[in-house]
Amino acid sequence: MNDDSLPRIDLRLLRQFVAVAEELHFRRAAERLAMSQPPLTAAIQRLEEEIGATLVERGRKTVRLTPAGAVLLGEARRLLAAANDAVAATRDAAAGKRGRVRLGYVGSAMYGRLPEMIRSFRRDHPDVRIELREMTTVAQIAALRADDLDLAIVIPPLGDAGGLQTTRFDTDRLAIALPTSHPMANAPGAAIEKLAGEPFVSWPRDQGAGFHDLVTRLCAAVGFTPGVTQEAHGMHAVLSLVAVEAGIAIVPASMASIRPDEIAYRPIDGDAACFELLLCRRMGEPDPATGGLEAALQR
Repeated sequence: MNDDSLPRIDLRLLRQFVAVAEELHFRRAAERLAMSQPPLTAAIQRLEEEIGATLVERGRKTVRLTPAGAVLLGEARRLLAAANDAVAATRDAAAGKRGRVRLGYVGSAMYGRLPEMIRSFRRDHPDVRIELREMTTVAQIAALRADDLDLAIVIPPLGDAGGLQTTRFDTDRLAIALPTSHPMANAPGAAIEKLAGEPFVSWPRDQGAGFHDLVTRLCAAVGFTPGVTQEAHGMHAVLSLVAVEAGIAIVPASMASIRPDEIAYRPIDGDAACFELLLCRRMGEPDPATGGLEAALQR
């Protein structure tokens, strides 16, 4: 049997049939449906004609379902429930209560206000799936342009920001990260000039030019260039090298909870040591779920 041979049954007819089948009384079913009895009787007759089977046996005082009617009752309930679910899911998606959002972030963002904001959003939007991806700023910008991310938390500058929209998300400052065995680990002050000649651990500039250049400027302001002896991809990898005494590093102060038994963190004073994190996405109207998360992250 092909689809063209199947009857095209209006969901309204199924709802009317379910009311009759559950009440087993045309007048009560009509009252339940807020309609008069004659149109309801005609509707059930039309449904029987479209299906080609008697669904309801009508007596002078009683109404009962035929075996075919009993089968249709179960299937009609299932179809009507599925239709209601489909409408609810569609409305939820349009309202941003369902969907998927791919959120990228630089490693330090997860040590600021981001985790609590995500928890709060998930409590209010349990049916929105958030995919979290730790990535460098450069990788996030490329993923946004390739439509592999919906939102990104990055550190400026972004280079070519054409086609992208940014808003301020959070602030952080720099800190010196030293192995706990280092002579400066317990020193009361953290003067950057004392780091001249120290072996630095850093990351490739092409993976985060903004942060890399900020560190370089801070050191240049007191008369030296960081002597980078080893590079690592990602802030966690940099801190792992500091922990094993491969060198020192300048990192976001928000990451001071990482390996505190092995790493001493000394925040750097002054406005020059502060930096911003930006929330970034492609220009244009975002889908409702992405727009909802974006609004939540901007509060």
